[in-house]
Amino acid sequence: MIYSLLLLVPLVASLGTALFILYRLLVNYNAARKTGLPIIVLPVDCGNPLWLIVDRKIAQWIRRIPIGSGTFTRFNWRGWEIWDRYKAHQQLGDGILFVTPGKNYLQLCDAEAVSEIFQRRADFLRPPEATGKILVPIQAQTQLGQTHPTPVRDAQRIWTQCRHSKWSASLWRPNGSLIRQTDGMQWQRHRKITASSFNEQVNQRVWMESIIQSTGLIHYWSSKSSITSVAQDTRTVSLHVMSGAIFGKSYPFRGADEDVPTTAENSSGYGEALKTILDRCIPLVVLGRKNLSKPWLPKSFRELYHATLVFQDHMTKAYEGEKRAMMRNDKLENNLMTSLVRASLADADQKGKTTGFRQEGLTEEEVYGNVFVFNFAGHDATANSLAIGICLLATRPDLQDWIAEEINTTLTGVESRESSYEAAFPRLPRCLAVVYETVRLYTAVAIAKSTGSSPQSLKIGTETVLIPKNTVIIPNYSALHTHPRYWGDDSLEFEPARWITQTPPAKGSPASPRPAEHFKEPATRNSPFVGWSGGARSCPGRKFAQVEFVGVLVGLFRDFRVLPVPFKGEDEGMARARLLHQIRTDTGMRLLLQMLHPERAVLEWKKR
Repeated sequence: MIYSLLLLVPLVASLGTALFILYRLLVNYNAARKTGLPIIVLPVDCGNPLWLIVDRKIAQWIRRIPIGSGTFTRFNWRGWEIWDRYKAHQQLGDGILFVTPGKNYLQLCDAEAVSEIFQRRADFLRPPEATGKILVPIQAQTQLGQTHPTPVRDAQRIWTQCRHSKWSASLWRPNGSLIRQTDGMQWQRHRKITASSFNEQVNQRVWMESIIQSTGLIHYWSSKSSITSVAQDTRTVSLHVMSGAIFGKSYPFRGADEDVPTTAENSSGYGEALKTILDRCIPLVVLGRKNLSKPWLPKSFRELYHATLVFQDHMTKAYEGEKRAMMRNDKLENNLMTSLVRASLADADQKGKTTGFRQEGLTEEEVYGNVFVFNFAGHDATANSLAIGICLLATRPDLQDWIAEEINTTLTGVESRESSYEAAFPRLPRCLAVVYETVRLYTAVAIAKSTGSSPQSLKIGTETVLIPKNTVIIPNYSALHTHPRYWGDDSLEFEPARWITQTPPAKGSPASPRPAEHFKEPATRNSPFVGWSGGARSCPGRKFAQVEFVGVLVGLFRDFRVLPVPFKGEDEGMARARLLHQIRTDTGMRLLLQMLHPERAVLEWKKR
C-alpha cells in the first residue's frame, strides 16, 4: 500500500505540473489573442533559468526525430534569432507574440516601434528579472576557509535562494543601485554621473592601451605558423585595455600558450582576478558570491570566491586612493575610476550648494557596483566582437587592404604607439565602419523591455496595438539589423562600405582628387541599427568600445594581413568559404553572443 502511494506521488506531481502549465498557457494565450498579432505557442518559458542551461541540446536532439522540426525547435532556444535572422518577421509580420507558460514575449522588428519604446521610458521599463540585484552585501561576505553548516543544508538553502531569485542571484549587491538596475530619478542620477565619466580623456587612455595591447598581440600571432586562440587572445587584450582605462593599471600582453593558469595562489592581481571572474561567471551568477566558499564545493568555485575578494580589495584601494588624491589636489590620472569618483563628488558638492546640505552623488558601494558592471558588460562584449570581426576580415582580403590603406595614410610618418586619439581616430572612418558592420551582423547583447503592470499601446507598422501588461518586449536585433527592407538585398553580407559616404572634391580645389570619406552615423531616432541600444538609455560605454576596436585594428592590420589556413584539399578560396560558414553557423548565445568553437578558426598572419 505504502509502495503504491509512493509511486503515485511523482505521477500526481507530474499531472499537476502539466495542468498548471496548460492553465498558464491558456491565460497567456487569451491575453495575446486580443492584440491581433501573430501568435506562436511555446511549451517552455524563454526565460526559465533551468531551460536556458539545456535548451540548445534538447532542441538539437528533437530535430533528429523525423517529426521533430517545428516552432519549438525553431524558436524555443537561445540564439534562434541568429539562425533565423529576419525570416520569421518576413513570414509573419513585424510583431510576433510568443506565448509561454511564464510570460508573453513580443518579438519586434519595426525600427519606428523600437525607437518609440526606447523614448517612452516611463511606459516601457526594464523587466523585473533584468533589474534584479546584481551584487551581495559586501559587509556580509564570509572569508575563505571559514567553517559552515552541513553540505546538505547549505545545498538546500542555495537551491531555494536561486529558485526564488529567478536568475538574478548575484555577484555583489550594494546597499544602493546600479545604472543597469534603475529607472526614473534614480536612473537620471546614475546616468548623469556615469556618462560624464566616459569622457575624451578616458578615450585617449583607451586608444593608447589598445595600441599597446594589439602591438603585443600581432608580435605574438606573427611569430607562429598558425593560431587557434583568436577568441582567447582578444579576451586578454580587452581585459588589459579595461584594466588600463578603468584603473590605470597596464599589463604586457601574454598569448594563450604564454598564460599561466589562474589558481587561488597566483590570482593575486586585479587582472588575474577579473579574468577568473569573467571566465567562471556562471557559478557566480547562479550561486552568489558568499556561497562559493563552501568547502564541499569544487576547488574552482573557491578559487573564484578568492578572486572576488581580490577584485573587491583592488576596487576599495583604488577608490580610497582616488579620494585621497582629490583631497590633496594631486594631479589625477585619466582613467575611468578617477573620472567616476570625481564626477560623483562634484555632483554631491553641486547638490550641496543648491539645497544647502551635502548629498551623496554615488555611494562608495554604488561606485564599486558600477565599476564591476563596466568590467563585466564591456569586457566580454568587446572581446567577442573583436574575435568575430577579425575572423570576418580573414574571409575578405580586399577589406584588409581597404582599411590598411586608410591606416597607413592617416599615420604617415607616425609610429602606431606614438599616435594620438584626437588626431587619428576621427580620420579612420573605414575602421569604424568595420566595427559597426561587425556589430550589425553579430550584436553581442540585446536589451529587453516590459509593459510592466499596465497595458501599453504601440504602433507596429500601420496598426496600433494594445500590448497586455507584464509582456516582455524584445527588439529583435538580428532581424532589425539584417532585414532587406532596411539594408537592401545584400543585408546578410559583411560590407563595411555601407557605412561610408563620399564627398567629391570641390572644382578647382588643390586638394587630392580622391573623394573625402565620412562615416555615416545612424539616425538618432527610427534607425534600424540599435547595436548599442537606443534612446536616452543607450550604452554609455559605446565610444569606449569603438575606440578600443579601432585601436586594435590599427595595431593588427597596419603592417600585417590574416588568412585562414587551408585544410587538406582546400585552396585559399575554399578556406575562406569554410571560415565564413563557421562564423555564420557556429556563432550563438552563451552568456553573450560569441563564436561557440573559435578554436576551429585556424588563422595565419603574414607581413604585408
